[in-house]
Amino acid sequence: MFEDIDPLYVFYIALVGAVLAVAEAVYLLTFTAANYRKNINRRLVEFDKTPDRHSAVVKLRRDRGLGGIGAQQKVASWFNRLMMQSGLSISPWKLGVIASTIGVVAFIGAASRYNLWSALAMALCAGVVLPYFYVARARKKRRDKFTEQFPEALDIIVRSLRAGHPVPAAIKMAARELADPCGTEFGMAEDEITFGLDIETAMRNMLERVGQEDLPLFVTSVAIQASSGGNLTEILDNLTAVVRMRVKMRRKIRALSAEGRISAIILSAVPIFLFAIINWLSPNFYGSNWNHPWIFWGLTSAGVWMVIGNLVMHKMINFRF
Repeated sequence: MFEDIDPLYVFYIALVGAVLAVAEAVYLLTFTAANYRKNINRRLVEFDKTPDRHSAVVKLRRDRGLGGIGAQQKVASWFNRLMMQSGLSISPWKLGVIASTIGVVAFIGAASRYNLWSALAMALCAGVVLPYFYVARARKKRRDKFTEQFPEALDIIVRSLRAGHPVPAAIKMAARELADPCGTEFGMAEDEITFGLDIETAMRNMLERVGQEDLPLFVTSVAIQASSGGNLTEILDNLTAVVRMRVKMRRKIRALSAEGRISAIILSAVPIFLFAIINWLSPNFYGSNWNHPWIFWGLTSAGVWMVIGNLVMHKMINFRF
């Protein structure tokens, strides 16, 4: 039976096996190490690079748009808060320069083909709307990641408290065990406690940096226990169950509203997609209509109605509880 097998096929099979083995070895040596480094939170990375702990804390604060003592900037506070909660390591001023450059480039490129009003609209969209949605999207992703890690952080704190550790030590344990963003945020709170802040103020600073919906429950629990006492372990144990139920409810609502979200995306994308395809396949399809005085107001009205429709659908498929 085996004598009838062509040795050449055996060689090909062995060659494929060898290639797969080498590929797996490269993956284990490179990507696994890269993923491990990626899972280390930013605070521990800064501590590894900076021997001075105070300098590392100051750098972490400045990367989040805070002052060296943790104070927020007063100019355009809403935008600074958005940048801080997004976790992006870029200053608002640098982002403004990049957005302005993108807007100017978009205006120059559009002005060479379209009229002035259309070029201004495209520049406004490219230089203001798109950067804002990019930062808002980064904030949402960071909050969602924090929501996933938060019950695990509460479990670590509860186990540490049951072992007899004080609250700062329990917070430090959560900071060391978890990756970004939860590990970094609890670590920054632990650093603030180490440098003299009381627990309640450090927790409220973390709430301001994150802005997650379940975090006020934890901050209030710690603040009440610090001022009037009580069994914090039992409180946080019950809070963990509540947070997990809220996460489960959010995921259920997201699954039930998936059809509405997909409908909103399709209804918004199809007109723009068809317009781009027609303009690419037949650039002269619209002809002289681009220079018609009503074209700007017509497209503006269509865009406004699309935005209103998306806001209505967003309100219908997003629930707060």
